[in-house]
Amino acid sequence: MRQERTVQSSIFDLFAGHEIGRELKAMSQWLDEHGEVLSRVTEDLRRQGVKETGREGLPVEAVLRCALLKQHRQLSYQELAFHLEDSASFRAFARLPWGWSPKKSVLHKTISAIRAQTFEEINRVLLASALQEMLESGKVVRVDSTVTAALIHEPSDSSLLWDAVRVMVRLLQQADGLGSTIPWHDHCRAAKKRARAIEYTRGRPKRVKHYRELLKITRTTLSYLQQASEQLPLTAGPAGELWQTQFRHYKPLIERIIAQTERRVLAGEPVPAGEKLVSLFEPHADIIVKGSRDVDYGHKLNLTTGRSGLVLDLVVETGNPADSERLLPMLERHIAFYGQAPRQAAADGGYASRDNLSGAKACGIRDMAFHKKCGLKIEDMVKSRWVYRKLRNFRAGISCLKRAYGLGRCTWRGLDHFKAYVWSSVVAYNLALLARLRPTLRS
Repeated sequence: MRQERTVQSSIFDLFAGHEIGRELKAMSQWLDEHGEVLSRVTEDLRRQGVKETGREGLPVEAVLRCALLKQHRQLSYQELAFHLEDSASFRAFARLPWGWSPKKSVLHKTISAIRAQTFEEINRVLLASALQEMLESGKVVRVDSTVTAALIHEPSDSSLLWDAVRVMVRLLQQADGLGSTIPWHDHCRAAKKRARAIEYTRGRPKRVKHYRELLKITRTTLSYLQQASEQLPLTAGPAGELWQTQFRHYKPLIERIIAQTERRVLAGEPVPAGEKLVSLFEPHADIIVKGSRDVDYGHKLNLTTGRSGLVLDLVVETGNPADSERLLPMLERHIAFYGQAPRQAAADGGYASRDNLSGAKACGIRDMAFHKKCGLKIEDMVKSRWVYRKLRNFRAGISCLKRAYGLGRCTWRGLDHFKAYVWSSVVAYNLALLARLRPTLRS
């Protein structure tokens, strides 16, 4: 049975006297005081069938602490494995069994098993602790939005078709190893040549010619793959079943790429952003345009932060909803958690509308300030211009989250892991901030 804890904290836990060591020690103390959060992580590890590794296995407590340490210091799994072996402060924080350090593969397998819902529940425990210690009351909040990019390259129709051919050729090579005997030809070089030609060709007629050739290559390779799926021997066993699963996953995505390319390039038909597939490997990624800035490919986030700087709530949105549509739902979520409306609230100019102002006032918010007035009178929003200036200058701290905690770009694959990555960044940020706010670290 997987053990939740390794050993209790002791006088032999060596944290450096440097400010990072003191911060890790304060974070560790909070985790010691709230051991109930480990049960949620235990359920995730058992649900994913993660086995114990090594002689004693990596305990649940160590898994959670390593996950927070990874996001707090923005380390790759390889860097995390090195620092856990090299640093006394990191080992003390992670509570690793004496004389043993986990490998990169063990850290990846265990940390990736923790779900986004678990990190969200841990964040709620953390916020309840901040409320009890009177560090964050939730009475003054700011609602803001940002974008976290997915781990994909800049998409284009030609690059997506080239990705599709590469993936299909790889599957065909695997099928040969499993016993498939269909004749097929590797068109990778031809597909790459056409994709490069499209990238550097000027003039639509010339590009359309290359696109027709690239589409023909893609359809031909897809027909090879369909034949291999139909003829793959039943005796292939588990490896054959895994291959068929990959084929069923990629086939509809490749067909979508072919269809949207034909609509956009050959038929000259505009394809709505919501219908576009921007990555074969991260099909969940949305096309996000905020204002007149650059286009991002990932997911839009709506956040609520408190006066202390703690992130009180976060929602990973589907699609690209307008900010004005998300203000009242975010306020309702806040009221549901704290049991009452905030006394004062601020929001970016994109959330401003007369309906949102009326809805916020109806919820019980006394002062509702938008960064841009958008035709609204200051007297209607707040009780004085001084209060408006104070709320307008209240920032959400998103830049720190994106710069220091990796919220600018998710490095984990898949939608579930995307959400887990975002929430793990938030929990690591909140835990570090709470440790700084507590009197034990300030003293």
